[in-house]
Amino acid sequence: MSQTRRVLSAQIAHETNTFSIVPTTLDDYRKRLFLLGAEIAPALGATKMEIAGHLAAAQRYGWTLVQPIAASATPSGKVTADCWAELQRLVYEACETGPLDGVILALHGAMVTETDEDAEGALLEGLRKRLGETIPIAGTLDLHANVTERMGRLANIMLPYRTYPHIDQYETALRAADLLQSAMDGKIRPKVVHLQGPLLDGCNHGRTQGGVMSDLLARAADMEARTPGLLSVDVCAGFSRSDIAEVGPSVQVTYDASHNAAETAARQAAAALYDEIYRRRAEVTVAVHDLPTATRLAAEAAEDVADTRPFVISDYSDNPGSGAYGDGVRLLEALLKANVKGVLLGVLGDPEAAARCHAAGLGASLEIVVGAKRDPASYGPPLTLAGRVAALSDGTFVCEGPMNAGQPMTLGPSALFEVNGISIALSTNTLQTYDQEMFRILGAEPAQFRVVAVKSAHHFRAAFGPMAKVVILADSGGLATNDYTTLVYRRVRRPIWPLDEMPLD
Repeated sequence: MSQTRRVLSAQIAHETNTFSIVPTTLDDYRKRLFLLGAEIAPALGATKMEIAGHLAAAQRYGWTLVQPIAASATPSGKVTADCWAELQRLVYEACETGPLDGVILALHGAMVTETDEDAEGALLEGLRKRLGETIPIAGTLDLHANVTERMGRLANIMLPYRTYPHIDQYETALRAADLLQSAMDGKIRPKVVHLQGPLLDGCNHGRTQGGVMSDLLARAADMEARTPGLLSVDVCAGFSRSDIAEVGPSVQVTYDASHNAAETAARQAAAALYDEIYRRRAEVTVAVHDLPTATRLAAEAAEDVADTRPFVISDYSDNPGSGAYGDGVRLLEALLKANVKGVLLGVLGDPEAAARCHAAGLGASLEIVVGAKRDPASYGPPLTLAGRVAALSDGTFVCEGPMNAGQPMTLGPSALFEVNGISIALSTNTLQTYDQEMFRILGAEPAQFRVVAVKSAHHFRAAFGPMAKVVILADSGGLATNDYTTLVYRRVRRPIWPLDEMPLD
């Protein structure tokens, strides 16, 4: 076994939609994932998350982990200055507990705070000031990271996920840990080449089920396998709902600086991949439907007696996983007006409506006001609905997966409210609907419904796709829309596609 080393392991993650008017506070982290010190390993060790990968690597290599924090909040608006200061403090104080041999971080890569639009870069800068230039730092990123020049310059190892839905978090952390161990052993001297061009969007929104992103990843894997000195060749699709200077798709190549010509090869690989991203920037594999079309297709599916598998609708533009409010009711309104029956819809984050259902009790009939409460000017008006409380729950569940399998989570006090053949899952906490357990805790088995409408853009496919006869995307006008003409960008670099016309070559 290698000599015992002290390695700092931490998770601080947030995907920030700068167009959201809802700030992200420490309480928002506590609602989803906020673990300190000795709480971390028992809670996350058996999951398929990055921290579990850190723990497995520590066992494999004999590391002593210094684990101050594991924290992740549902995407929303900018992280408040107070929250950001506390998250940083916990990490930086861990640097003072004794000498460190290495650092491994689970980040997102698209975190924006009230004080820094490149939060991950600021965190890395703070670590470098405390640890110096020689301690190797490894970081894992979401495939939708907005990677900055500062991040690439300050990290030695930078590996994003390679799947969307993200089902390789654990494996990505293990790859990063293996490289970190080699760096601490002196076998490699890793550095990162980072390249970003004039694109706000691209890479087929990061979808890895065919199309340009799948082609890019295959090409990257081939480059990595064939080129000496290239340790990892990676593509990030970017997160376009952040109005920051360094937004958009990028290429990261982690290379061994001790290998002759590796840096040149890394830059050539990055340039070749970005050229393909740029050339194929407009290619998409999944169509988006307006609400009238989505509603008509759902109505037809609900009446289909030949194939009773669920027809799944992604209310993608109101996806909390992209920082939308998750309380939009325009799709629900359209389904009610079309009199579509056998529908399961959710999870709709509405603490007030959920509380009203709990106060009324199981089986109660009542009238409630649902949705469009976080930003009524953009999402309104809400709906006033008369129905029945069909189920109640405290909202706690464990993710079945494949994504985040084993992770304990909570929706807070939740309810299933039935209105005219539509079962609406209401929650106190706002989470993206990517796991069937989020419905099952309310006694609703998704496979038994004719139509299932989820507040998710793509992650839901891992759990809901296998049971569906058809999956479609609907744009209900939410904050996570791909129609960028509805958003006002002020800080992005210009010119940038698709906000500006760009030449094909």
